Amino acid sequence: MERSTDVPESLAPATDPTRVNDYDSFAEAYSADNENNLVNAYYERPGMVALAGDVTGRRILDAGCGAGALSAVLRDRGAVVTGIDASAGMVALARRRLGADAALQVADVSERLPFDDGAFDDVVASLVLHYVEDWGPTLAEMRRVLTPGGRLIASVDHPFVAYAIQDPRPDYSATTSYSFDWAFNGQSAPMRFWRRPLHAMTDAFTTAGFRICAISEPQPDPAARDLFPDDFDALSTKPCFLFFVLEVPPSAAGSEE
Repeated sequence: MERSTDVPESLAPATDPTRVNDYDSFAEAYSADNENNLVNAYYERPGMVALAGDVTGRRILDAGCGAGALSAVLRDRGAVVTGIDASAGMVALARRRLGADAALQVADVSERLPFDDGAFDDVVASLVLHYVEDWGPTLAEMRRVLTPGGRLIASVDHPFVAYAIQDPRPDYSATTSYSFDWAFNGQSAPMRFWRRPLHAMTDAFTTAGFRICAISEPQPDPAARDLFPDDFDALSTKPCFLFFVLEVPPSAAGSEE
């Protein structure tokens, strides 16, 4: 699920913790904000697309597809895209964007994925994993549905930002949650994310059987400088998200026979 990063520096507990991360309740407002904002449209999505490279003919699972913005870009670049999201409201918006025949369904990345082993050449997980407390089962499923040599391309909240965003500072070495009310387009929604140290991220990837090919901290699209003059320099000079390219070793096929 792509999201903006308009999180206040001082976090208060979410006002309604029983309804955290309820994207169905604000799907339209979120999608409108996400479409053209600085962080998603001119930083995170271009970063994901650049890391994906040439996707012509590749079978890609967009895990946490939201309203389908990244799926649309990948499809336009020649990929065969399947999208899933835990929010029925977001899937409905993605179908509106991508068409009635688009391969979309409601599914949660924290549960077993409804696909055969080796069904995809790539999985893209755009700002999704920080919604998940235990990455182990989720990464195991993503690896299962990837063909040997396939890639997981993921973006997450940068662990340094997640650690420093709150006072008093949490235990950096621990996996901890933080909750807050997320405001955009005049609407407020209670949210909860999970932060973990960088070594816990890389350990989780390798434990799941992935090989780390790239860790990236990209710059925003230069075109955003004139569109967002007040915020561009801050995004260019401070950490925001962290990007990974992970590969299922090509030898995995022989080792699993």
